[in-house]
Amino acid sequence: QEQLVESGGGLVQPGGSLRLSCAASGFDFNSYYMSWVRQAPGKGPEWVSTINTGGGSTGYTDSVKGRFTISRDNAKNTVYLQMNSLKPEDTALYYCARVAKVTLATMVPDEYDYWGQGTQVTVSS
Repeated sequence: QEQLVESGGGLVQPGGSLRLSCAASGFDFNSYYMSWVRQAPGKGPEWVSTINTGGGSTGYTDSVKGRFTISRDNAKNTVYLQMNSLKPEDTALYYCARVAKVTLATMVPDEYDYWGQGTQVTVSS
């Protein structure tokens, strides 16, 4: 059965960094685009970033461009999100998701089919 397990969240001061990881199992990881999605308290889910199967193409929501970097290690079945220059508004539950359908021009997914349980990121002084 497909499984996604996130880790790496925590409490960090503004301007700090965190690296999230998502370990995948139960499916052919190399064949799927993967995304990070976040949900802040009281708000709906927000797409953060997507990476293609080989790792050579990525997309980001405007608010994280230049600060966050998505990557993947297909040998380890793991996708990462390096988050730098963190801001209080980045506080959210961060989910890893398998992409079922994507608009290639923007790398914004149209559909996800599996989600992890999420890892909490809190940016506060």
